[in-house]
Amino acid sequence: MEQARATSVVSEFEGTILTNTDPFSYFMLVAFEASGLIRFAILLFLWPVITLLDVFSYKNAALKLMVFVATVGLREPEIESVARAVLPKFFMDDLSMDTWNVFSSSKKRVVVTRMPRVMVERFAKDHLIADEIIGTELIVNRFGFVTGLIRETDIDQSIQSHVANLFVGQRPHLGLGRPAVTASTTFLSLCQEQIHAPIPENYNHGHNQQLELRPLPVIFHDGRLVKRPTPATALIILLWIPFGIILATIRIFLGSVLPLWATPYVSKIFGGHIIVKGKPPQPPAAGKSGVLFVCTHRTLMDPVVLSYVLGRSIPAVTYSISRLSEILSPIPTVRLTRIRDVDAAKIKQQLTKGDLVVCPEGTTCREPFLLRFSALFAELTDMIVPVAMNYRVGFFHATTARGWKGLDPIFFFMNPRPVYEVTFLNQLPMEATCSSGKSPHDVANYVQRILAATLGFECTNFTRKDKYRVLAGNDGAVSYLSFLDQLKKVVGTFEPFLH
Repeated sequence: MEQARATSVVSEFEGTILTNTDPFSYFMLVAFEASGLIRFAILLFLWPVITLLDVFSYKNAALKLMVFVATVGLREPEIESVARAVLPKFFMDDLSMDTWNVFSSSKKRVVVTRMPRVMVERFAKDHLIADEIIGTELIVNRFGFVTGLIRETDIDQSIQSHVANLFVGQRPHLGLGRPAVTASTTFLSLCQEQIHAPIPENYNHGHNQQLELRPLPVIFHDGRLVKRPTPATALIILLWIPFGIILATIRIFLGSVLPLWATPYVSKIFGGHIIVKGKPPQPPAAGKSGVLFVCTHRTLMDPVVLSYVLGRSIPAVTYSISRLSEILSPIPTVRLTRIRDVDAAKIKQQLTKGDLVVCPEGTTCREPFLLRFSALFAELTDMIVPVAMNYRVGFFHATTARGWKGLDPIFFFMNPRPVYEVTFLNQLPMEATCSSGKSPHDVANYVQRILAATLGFECTNFTRKDKYRVLAGNDGAVSYLSFLDQLKKVVGTFEPFLH
């Protein structure tokens, strides 16, 4: 019942809400995504020093060293961007559900972290529905750059003072802390009841189990790294990158010179693999309109891989790919304007020439969700073949909302064993198309549902604009820079090291 619920809970983030007590990998993510490879490598090479400081109980010094290397010279909005777009996915993957069950049952929820507050706040408020976040504070100079220093001298004492100030005249009902053998924080002494992780599975404190909901899922995720960069994983990534660049160059070159039908066979020699399910339709007869392949959108490689599987070049409708990606593409691309009448005319014209590929989500989504389908495709033809596309990579994601999209194909081909799965569904029967009187939105929603069911994904009503607002803080409008401007953008990644 409501009165049986804990009125307030204060929980440590590292080692309690997260199962992992070591924040090193999250600072590695900030270093890589907000700055680049050089800072990433420097922080990794300092890991033995950080570990020794931690072993000899200089935990504050170890934390301050990580904060300094990962953030010095960055602007605070760059760190906020990583905290908004990259970190939540990795935090969610490390979430302790036993801790969440207890934490979520309280009316007032406070998260305590030794990491900079800016790194944790977005995830804690958006996904854990926390009311307050107490953490360390980065110092920013008058020019807007982070100095790499934090305001707190004694981190544990500062956290305890903040918790005490938050609960003036009362004590928090429940305190959740990291395992007792690694505990160093003192805020637990302020709480009426203290529990150290791991939280017992049968602990329910008498609260109503029906009030325990799962944390809000991470639907949008950005960043290039697939795996959380623990020291071992980060070292493997660094050692692989030179080989990956060579391998990507070979793969892209072969993809541009070999006939499309031969590419799936040759790709196996260089570690790639394409899994095909279902029966692809035959090419259209001469003088007949083509089939519209409606695909889920996982990476910019979706239409290319479809052409490889079909053994013929299928033009792809594109919304916003970079000029470099267009140049590297082995298939024709049809750039849409997002002006409905103009785009409809372009698609109709292409269908009179033959088959065409469209991804009605309008942007990629990495997580097991499908974004809302634009209904335009359903208005233009009844010859619709849904195709469920999915992929698996080991090191690098081939999509970005915050970075330079021109590098997307390079990052995809840098993976040791990229795998694509292509599942052809049956062509929609006439009674499922607009010819039977169904509205374009009904047809689009139906196609979305059957593709989601095929992949085991969930349907959403989110759009391209929603994705870019969450990940990049804009509406996703693409600026087509010159090659020189794009090169400057990449070089600018390392600007903090030049000062």
